[in-house]
Amino acid sequence: MRLALIGLGKMGANMARRLISNGVEVVGYNRTPEITEELAAEEGMLPADSMLHAVQQLQAPRVVWLMIPSGAPTDSALHELASMLEAGDIVIDGGNSNYHDSQRHAAMLAKSDIGFVDAGTSGGVWGLKNGYCLMVGGEDDVVKQIEPALKALAPAEDRGWAHVGPVGSGHFTKMIHNGIEYGMMQAFAEGFALMRGKEEFNLDMAQISELWRHSSVVRSWLLDLMADFLSEDQQLADIEPFVADSGEGRWTVVESIDQGVAAPVLALALQMRFSSQDQEGYGNRLLSMMRNAFGGHLVKEKK
Repeated sequence: MRLALIGLGKMGANMARRLISNGVEVVGYNRTPEITEELAAEEGMLPADSMLHAVQQLQAPRVVWLMIPSGAPTDSALHELASMLEAGDIVIDGGNSNYHDSQRHAAMLAKSDIGFVDAGTSGGVWGLKNGYCLMVGGEDDVVKQIEPALKALAPAEDRGWAHVGPVGSGHFTKMIHNGIEYGMMQAFAEGFALMRGKEEFNLDMAQISELWRHSSVVRSWLLDLMADFLSEDQQLADIEPFVADSGEGRWTVVESIDQGVAAPVLALALQMRFSSQDQEGYGNRLLSMMRNAFGGHLVKEKK
């Protein structure tokens, strides 16, 4: 099988490496050419200097896999591809697109009989070694055609990937996956902060994180990762207490509102990320002044 991979960032580049190592020919294009040249030299990837050049190196039915930022960049790339591809060709969006956008993209490409698959992709920088978890949405016959690539990227041919439903369901499933991830991360962060705060016990965070990895109910890959970095540095004094949020956490909470389904843990985990990003702290300043106004409580002024 040969496919074009558009977008060779950290995740896309490692996906190219894994595909090639498992016998899939990859034509790669990236806006900045350095990584394209590197993968061509080191992995035998077929380089392209434009999306058109990438498409031209494929044979029908062509398969193009996008690993680019969601929103406007993906919109733009798909509209460009629509003019380059033909009936029977397939586009896979493996980025973190909103599932509503994926449904719209599929409808747009269907007008030209071009197949569309939304592939929620999890695995991060460890995917090259461990394989990727792939949540795939699309029509049965279209997904069937790209199975060799899915099996090459997954941890094994028979696990770590699944055709979860129609177009949109792949990115929807990945969105919920990331919402749950927010909640799990927040729970670990709060629990370890409480243990660190119990100074009289002088608990060893690295020891406990390693301990919990073995047969405990809360063992997980997140705990594995935490045990790794805590073994190097428990204080994290050089790390800013700022936590970014991707679109999927927000979209998950919006979905809970749209469905009227309670998701308080996921919603609060997202709000905690917003709190970490608040450099101005205006709301907390107001709170301090209100306490002073009604009760004469101390206001701590900036030095």
